[in-house]
Amino acid sequence: MARYTGADCRRCRREKMKLFLKGSKCDGPKCPFESRPFPPGQHGRGRTKETEYLLQLREKQKARRVYGVLEKQFRGYYEEAVGKQAKTGEVLLQILESRLDNVVYRAGYAKSRDMARQLVKHGHFTVNGKKVDIPSARVKEHDIIEVRGKSKELTPFIVAQAEAGSKSVPAWLEAIPSQMKILVHSLPSRQVIDTQVQEQLIVELYSK
Repeated sequence: MARYTGADCRRCRREKMKLFLKGSKCDGPKCPFESRPFPPGQHGRGRTKETEYLLQLREKQKARRVYGVLEKQFRGYYEEAVGKQAKTGEVLLQILESRLDNVVYRAGYAKSRDMARQLVKHGHFTVNGKKVDIPSARVKEHDIIEVRGKSKELTPFIVAQAEAGSKSVPAWLEAIPSQMKILVHSLPSRQVIDTQVQEQLIVELYSK
């Protein structure tokens, strides 16, 4: 499967904002974005003519990079969102938020979405009692996600328990660190999704 193997910090610099792809490193003084908050490359400091298309493209790329989704899959999510009755952009973000790897990250059981994706792939989680090792699997209202029995003894989950409460959990989820459990109370509305992206620009780009 194709995947990005370059430096994550270049992605943040490309989008001119922190995408928090490296977990705790992004909050510290060693974050490259702090010292070089401009796009990478020879002409990174130069002025770029911000056309309407470029603004739309950058928003799409930003959303893809935040959630770690490849273009083909992202386009598939958009096509699915178009078929819904609600606003396409809001449905698109809801789909991205309901991915299992994102839920694990949002609940504070992983430092980054990349880390959450790896933990899910290694089969450390169950959804409603069934093992799920597909990061893109989507959760539903009233789903119960749990860390598997023996997996609770692994370092990432011991650390997650120790740091419980240090990260805010969105209202649509409930994390229970003592049991390494996550309850999905509902699917998120746009008002509670804090991803800094203008989804309408993405809709405009794909609808051309």
